[in-house]
Amino acid sequence: MSFDVDVVLRRGDRRFACRIAPAPGLTVLFGPSGAGKTTVLNMLAGLVRPDRGHVRVRERTLFDSAAGIDVAIARRQAGYVFQEARLFPHLRVRSNLRYGARRAAREGALIGFDEAVALLELKPLLDRWPRTLSGGEARRVAIGRALLSGARFLLLDEPMSSLDRNRREEVMRTIERLRDELALPMLMVTHDPGEVQRLAGAVVEM
Repeated sequence: MSFDVDVVLRRGDRRFACRIAPAPGLTVLFGPSGAGKTTVLNMLAGLVRPDRGHVRVRERTLFDSAAGIDVAIARRQAGYVFQEARLFPHLRVRSNLRYGARRAAREGALIGFDEAVALLELKPLLDRWPRTLSGGEARRVAIGRALLSGARFLLLDEPMSSLDRNRREEVMRTIERLRDELALPMLMVTHDPGEVQRLAGAVVEM
């Protein structure tokens, strides 16, 4: 129930390579800016195609260059949480979450709407507009929408970036709940040693 990744990508004179061995809990990609951490997330999501290698999540093969397998983005069931929340500004929180749930009607979600709202403590936010949310609240809603979309694993690209101490704590508690209560495979990008020490079950240095 984790990641098995061995990929290589060349872009011009740059070469990105990453190996992630199966491990329980949350796996962190750790390293300086420009090391290729977000590029690895994009390869798992299907947004970038590796030159060679394989990507397996929960023993399901999403990409294998030797076998000619490259699962379409929409069928990978990846929940991607970007550095910005990217909520729909014209929809209230409830409708942002329901948007993800409509996709799950086809994919099959691991968690129901009410359960996700309770787990992520979103009930007080449901009738609010995205513009009224704090950074931490917006990230929690983005995580909820990803979960409700039918995600079988989460990709988190520096989810605590640009947040103050209190908001960072809020999001870290959310990630801990997902890790401990759902046992959901998560791959997170960070360059913060404190986040690594607190959250990581395994670390891949880049």
